Amino acid sequence: MIKLDEITADNLEVVLKLKVSKEQENFVSTTAYSLAQAYVYRENAYPFAIYADDTLVGFIMFGFYELRNQYTLWKFLIDEKYQNKGYGKMALALGIEYMKKQYDIKEMYTGVAIDNDVAERLYHSVGFQLTGLIENGMKELRYVCKL
Repeated sequence: MIKLDEITADNLEVVLKLKVSKEQENFVSTTAYSLAQAYVYRENAYPFAIYADDTLVGFIMFGFYELRNQYTLWKFLIDEKYQNKGYGKMALALGIEYMKKQYDIKEMYTGVAIDNDVAERLYHSVGFQLTGLIENGMKELRYVCKL
């Protein structure tokens, strides 16, 4: 069972040890960098540890981008040891549901590097669609919440 949990002193060290494969390193921020951003933007950042039962498998962070007045999937990674087990798709779906309930969002945006086909397929699998905007080497995707 997948769950999202708050990051605390009890799990911080293991969250900081999460890492992706060498091929993905150019696409994904480290959890240390992401948590530093979460601290600086703490009013608008929502970071979570992803657990499969009691095993930490990943990290996800949502945010509110004030300049565009939109909620975002800001950071996301599944540790290299736990990829290709369906955890990413389940965690995304769970995170979107959380944001819908907590913040009554109607849509959510994210970006994916132009050549990151694996992430793009994953985002499409949960309902994100390309908007056509490409900025800073990233393709924008939007998820429209269903009623």
